[in-house]
Amino acid sequence: MKCPVCHLPDSRVMDSRPIDDGSSIRRRRECPSCGKRFTTYEVIDTEPIAVIKRDGRREIFDKHKLALGIQRACQKRDVNSEQIAESIEAELQSSQVTEISSTDIGELVLTRLKETDIISYIRFASVYREFKDIDSFMDEIKSIYRRSRKKVAAKAEVKSDD
Repeated sequence: MKCPVCHLPDSRVMDSRPIDDGSSIRRRRECPSCGKRFTTYEVIDTEPIAVIKRDGRREIFDKHKLALGIQRACQKRDVNSEQIAESIEAELQSSQVTEISSTDIGELVLTRLKETDIISYIRFASVYREFKDIDSFMDEIKSIYRRSRKKVAAKAEVKSDD
C-alpha cells in the first residue's frame, strides 16, 4: 500500500483486525521511510446488482435508499430499517443475481416487515401496492386479520393438546 505522505510504494502492516462482522478488515500500517502511520480498510469487491424499475430504467442497488424507504414505513415503530435493508442486500449478494426488479425487492421488504411489525407492513404495502381505493386496502387488512386469527387458533390448539 502506497504511503499517503511520501508515496513510497510499500508499507508495513502493524495490526490487522476484522470489523463489521468479519466482512472487512482494518489494517494499521506504517511507512518504513517516513514513519507515518495510517489505516486502510479491505472489503470484498462485490458484483453490482442492477435494479430494474417499473418504467424499465436500471439503477445500481443502493442499500441506503432501500433503508430510507423502509424507515418511512416504520416511522415511530420499533423496527430497525437498516437491519432489514442489510439482510435483503446479503440475500441478493448470496443469490448471485446481477439484476432484480424493484417489484421483487418490494416483495422481499414486505415479507420481512410482515414477520417483524404488521403496522409497518401495512404502511409499506399501502404505498408499494398502490391501492386504488379503500376497498382494496380493506381487503389486504382483512386478509392479514384472517391469517393472524388462524395462527392464534393453531397455537391454542397446540397448547390444548399438551
